[in-house]
Amino acid sequence: MLLPFAVVALTTSQAQITLTQLPGGGNKKAMVGERIGLTDVIIHYDRPGVKGREGKIWGQLVPTGFVDLGFGNAKAAPWRAGSNENTTIEFSNDVTVEEQPLKKGKYGFFIAYDSTESTLIFSNNATSWGGYYYDPREDALRIKVKPVKTANSVEWLRYEFMNQSENAATIALEWEKLMIPFKVETNYIKDQIASFQNELRTQRGFYWLAWDQAAQWCLQHNANLEQALLWSDSASGPSFGGAALFQPKATKAQILQKLGRNDEAMAIMKEALPLANMQEIHGYGRSLLAQKKPKEALEVFQMNYQKNPGKFTALVGLTRGYSANGNYKNALKYAEQALPLAPDSNNKNALVGMIDKLKKGQDVN
Repeated sequence: MLLPFAVVALTTSQAQITLTQLPGGGNKKAMVGERIGLTDVIIHYDRPGVKGREGKIWGQLVPTGFVDLGFGNAKAAPWRAGSNENTTIEFSNDVTVEEQPLKKGKYGFFIAYDSTESTLIFSNNATSWGGYYYDPREDALRIKVKPVKTANSVEWLRYEFMNQSENAATIALEWEKLMIPFKVETNYIKDQIASFQNELRTQRGFYWLAWDQAAQWCLQHNANLEQALLWSDSASGPSFGGAALFQPKATKAQILQKLGRNDEAMAIMKEALPLANMQEIHGYGRSLLAQKKPKEALEVFQMNYQKNPGKFTALVGLTRGYSANGNYKNALKYAEQALPLAPDSNNKNALVGMIDKLKKGQDVN
C-alpha cells in the first residue's frame, strides 16, 4: 500500500529538478573582468542579440525609465542591463563610479534607460531574477550618465573595458548602435600599501627583498614615506639578511633624502658604496645624474673605475660623468676606450651615438 505513495513522491521531487541548458531565447551567458589597480572587477551577464530588430532596441525592447513588468512585486522596475538573470558586477576593493564612492562587494546592476541621460543602479540585491523584484530601498548607488551613439552595430550585447590607466578604466555596455559608459576608479595607493602591510606579515616578510620592494614602491610613488623608512630599516637590518648588501641601504638613503634628511642619507651611502658591485655603483651614479647632481655622480663613477679599471661599464660611467660636467674631451677619451669592449651590438651602437654627440660638443645624458 505504500508503493503508490512512494512513486508519487518520487515523481514530484523529480519534477522540481532542472538540468543545465542554454539560456532561453538564444541569449548567451558571459563573464568579463579586469584588474584595475589591485581591484578585480567582474561582470556576469546574459547577452541578448539584436536579431534584425535594428531601431527597435532602445526605448522599445529596452524601455525608457522604470516600468511595471507585470510580474513580481516591482511596480516600477529598471532594465536588468542584459537578459534573463540579474546582471551582476563585483569589486574586490572599494571604488568610485563616476566619482561616487561604492564599497567592495557584489551588486545587481540595472539601467533606467533614457536617450539623453540614463540612470545606472547598483543594488545590494544581486540574487533576484531580472528586475521583477527590484526594490529601490536596496540601492547602494545611483548615477547618471549620457548614452553615446556609435557608428557600427554590435549584434550581441557586451561589456567592454576601455581607457585603462594605472588606477582607472571606463566600462561600457555596447549593444546595437549605442554605448553606455561609466568610469570606475580605485585608490591604488591605499590598496597597494594595505596589500604590502598584509603580505609582509606572512612568510614573504622573512626575506629582505620583500621589505625593500615595498619601500622602493613607496619611494617611486612618493607615498607613505615614514612607513617606507621603517620597511627599509627591516630590509637593511640584521634580521632578514640585508645588512651586508648595497641595495637595501641605498633604498633607505633615497627615502631619507626624500624626507629632507640629506646628511643621514649621505652617511648611509658612504656606508653602502663599499658593499656595491660594479653595476650597482653605476646605477647609483645614473640616479644622481637623474637628480641633476653631476658633480656627485662623477665622483661615484670615478670610484667605480678605481674599483673596476678597464671594465666596459666603468668606462661608460666616466663617459657619462665627464659629459654631464661639460668635460667632453675626457668623456670622448673614455667612450673610445669603451667602444671595443662593448658586449653586444646594442651597447656598441649606443656608444657610437655617444661618440658622435661628444665630437659635436653635446651632452650624452
